[in-house]
Amino acid sequence: MTREMIAILDFGSQYIQLIARRVREQNVYSRIFPAHVPFEELSKLPLKGIILSGGPASVYEAKAPRCDERILDLGVPTLGICYGMQLGCQMLGAEVNPARRREYGRAGLTILDKSDLFANLPDETLVWASHGDQVANPGPGFVKLAQTKTCPWAAVRHAEKRFYGVQFHPEVSHTPKGPEILRNFLYDICGCAGDWKMSDFVAETVQAVRRQVGDARVICGLSGGVDSSVTAALIHQALGDQLVCILVDNGLLRRNERESIVSTFRDHFRMDLRVVDWSHQFLTALSGVTDPQQKRKIIGAEFIAAFKSEACQIPNAKFLAQGTLYPDVIESGAKDGNPAANIKLHHNVGGLPAQLGFELVEPLRELFKDEVRVVGEYLGLPEDIVWRHPFPGPGLGVRILGEVTPPRLEVLRAADEILIDEIKAAGLYRRISQALAVLVPVSTVGVMGDERSYENVVAIRAVDTTDFMTADFSHIPYEVLGTISSRIINEVRGVNRVVYDISSKPPATIEWE
Repeated sequence: MTREMIAILDFGSQYIQLIARRVREQNVYSRIFPAHVPFEELSKLPLKGIILSGGPASVYEAKAPRCDERILDLGVPTLGICYGMQLGCQMLGAEVNPARRREYGRAGLTILDKSDLFANLPDETLVWASHGDQVANPGPGFVKLAQTKTCPWAAVRHAEKRFYGVQFHPEVSHTPKGPEILRNFLYDICGCAGDWKMSDFVAETVQAVRRQVGDARVICGLSGGVDSSVTAALIHQALGDQLVCILVDNGLLRRNERESIVSTFRDHFRMDLRVVDWSHQFLTALSGVTDPQQKRKIIGAEFIAAFKSEACQIPNAKFLAQGTLYPDVIESGAKDGNPAANIKLHHNVGGLPAQLGFELVEPLRELFKDEVRVVGEYLGLPEDIVWRHPFPGPGLGVRILGEVTPPRLEVLRAADEILIDEIKAAGLYRRISQALAVLVPVSTVGVMGDERSYENVVAIRAVDTTDFMTADFSHIPYEVLGTISSRIINEVRGVNRVVYDISSKPPATIEWE
């Protein structure tokens, strides 16, 4: 089917992914393009509208990013947000200057025209502003739609070109009526049907995978995480036994993780799942190594060796499935100006496609993480996989600070299991974005019975985030933290102290290594 689309042009906005998500939340498909995307490329797409994003530059600067002015002649409505408004207005003859008073944070918006963009909104509402420039002299053809105390032209419409501009951010949660404003633009102004549904996506992707692969076989590195699990389930629906999954047991998995993955995918979904036990090789190579980057390099190299040992034995294997998500596509595009180029390879598979002559299959490359979870639910994956917290490719190897040894792995496995069990028991697992335990290479004094002890410290880390680029520590109730600490100290031999990490990202990262 021909899918209607909203094209979002990126001028360097920190909220660019959020704009795309907000459009998709209205059941309208969106794609992000660099600001300099060729006019000819856009003109061939089934566009219903265009959004020009915000950005840090000033439109009157010599090197400010611009787009092809002919996009305003495509015949579809365009919405400019912040910098996008200023650029669109400038292209239509308006004057943009530094504001006498900059506007950052919440601002009161007075709506003057409710005929389209602000239909069914109150006369006054709060919006989130972030600009030092503003449209000073719009010129002929512009109609004022709204204003704030410091920005007379806070929202405009140019009737002839079907251009709309807002000098605030409707995509952020700090603009309470933002969803209604975007809905008015998408449905009433652009005439979108709102037919972007996951069931349609699955059906389209199944057909696309079949066309791409033909009668060849596809290999999928399965870790048990949500991305690789949904990738495997989707390709299995498309190809059945043509899919071969490989699980590499690196000896750094969590307690009972290997057994759980085998039970789910081999026993329940009847997938061809090959398990490569490479734990001895991993732990031997890691012996005596304490540097975090060196550990990652060793783990990556051993993974490739383990994966290749099995992949080379699968006849007619020509494709490698990978759980590339849309943020990976966007991130790569931001670096080289092309949203479809140089997609990041999964940290584990590294250069495997080139080494083995594989072609990539990336069925999730159009989706955000929350959309991947919806697909997983639609495909019938268990809830504990669909909503599983992120787990690093190097596994517990980067959650043990210092040398990785079998005894230290057992300590961390036991502590990690208690942490996750108690978070789930408290009903917090779905509210927390990621929770983990870290084994710290420090012995502290304690009292066990009537004797002094010098034993390990376990650090607990839990964060709340929407994009994993920034994060705040989770405000877990003290009684829950107390239960976690008590259980770990009493049940995990070798631990006498538990601490809770209350740092945010940035400056800290989520993982400790």
